Amino acid sequence: MDPPRAAVRVKGWLRSLRDNKQVVFMQLNDGSCLATLQIVCSPDLANFEVVRKLSTGSAVEVLGEIIASPKEGQRVELKADEVIVVGEADPSFPLQKKAHSMEYLRTIAHLRLRSNTFGAVFRVRSALAQATHEFFAARRFVYVHTPIITASDCEGAGEMFRVSTLDAEKPPRTKDGKVNYDEDFFSRAAYLTVSGQLNGEAFAHGLSDVYTFGPTFRAENSNTARHAAEFWMIEPEMAWCDLDGCIELAEAYVKHLIRAAFERCGEDMKFFDERISKGLIERLQHVLNSEFGRITYTEAVERLLASGQKFEFPVSWGAGLQAEHERYLAETLLGRPVFVTDYPKEIKSFYMRRNADGKTVAATDLLVPRIGELIGGSQREERYDVLKDVMVAAGLNVDDYAWYLDLRRFGTVPHAGFGLGFERMVMYVTGMENIRDVVPFPRTPRNCDF
Repeated sequence: MDPPRAAVRVKGWLRSLRDNKQVVFMQLNDGSCLATLQIVCSPDLANFEVVRKLSTGSAVEVLGEIIASPKEGQRVELKADEVIVVGEADPSFPLQKKAHSMEYLRTIAHLRLRSNTFGAVFRVRSALAQATHEFFAARRFVYVHTPIITASDCEGAGEMFRVSTLDAEKPPRTKDGKVNYDEDFFSRAAYLTVSGQLNGEAFAHGLSDVYTFGPTFRAENSNTARHAAEFWMIEPEMAWCDLDGCIELAEAYVKHLIRAAFERCGEDMKFFDERISKGLIERLQHVLNSEFGRITYTEAVERLLASGQKFEFPVSWGAGLQAEHERYLAETLLGRPVFVTDYPKEIKSFYMRRNADGKTVAATDLLVPRIGELIGGSQREERYDVLKDVMVAAGLNVDDYAWYLDLRRFGTVPHAGFGLGFERMVMYVTGMENIRDVVPFPRTPRNCDF
């Protein structure tokens, strides 16, 4: 007597369907991995005529038996005993089995998750997010949820989204004609945050090592492949820490995320290496096996000037490094990730610690090949008088930052931290070249769809 068959139940969406008259072959994928499972449907199915007319994208539930597959390159397949049509797809389903451009796929962001590329991207993104929490938890950092609505501009750039309940058509005004924010929800101007850093510093002054991981916003009218209006940041803040300690943590963190991608998403990483960015795995392995470089901003400028390379933007001491300069440093001059330190104080934020030379601050940017800047960090200015003078010189309203200055009045300590743009890290690990393709529903100038 034959042993009873082991029934298997699978659920997913059809990637394709091939009707050979006497048998129907379906490729099923449930999003858990790149692989599809071939479903073999014979005419003895009760709803065979319904099944053979299904379109790509249809959702089905299949009960059957796993058997050896005669198809080359395919170890097993599922012989269907029952096919339940859960959600039939209209034949106009826009994600057919053919090549689609990234631009087209952005127009169907609600459906592109069912493609190989974007399924892989967001599985890796998920793995990197989980690995982030594991990294900091292992080092006993406290996870802090900092405000999304704020009245403070951390970067001092003024490129912030305003949050208001006032009538946009007829806002209340003061006697001198200005918008009267006293009548707004918070009785003052409020914005979406550009960073959780300042609040993170407050927590570091009580809990020592903390980190934030949340959404941040920039109202920057930039249409580059590296910028988005809404993105996620990981921002650790560490009391009793200087710039060197900050750099050491940043290097360990980046390497931890790369290892996590290899260990948890090996199949997806092979896909990116073969289909998206040739040589990706080798490049990332090189990063894991290399000690990150470290040069000062002054040295970087000198090496760029001496390189003889022609850049679109001129290189000069005191000017910010552009993406082309950053990539040339990491890709050509050093061939590995590099920390650039000690930037001119005029091009960095008010909260960065002033160096003894009077010209530079204890800041660092981590530059990586193909992306440019991945991390920005600094030792924070812990000296009350110095910080207050800098804020006044920068034209900041000191009263708005009274609580921040209090941290320097009541038990100040050396402290440092950095911010990593999560989407740029996902780009770096996957080889994707546009930030719009590693964000579920990207927000960019003139684009707030979905």
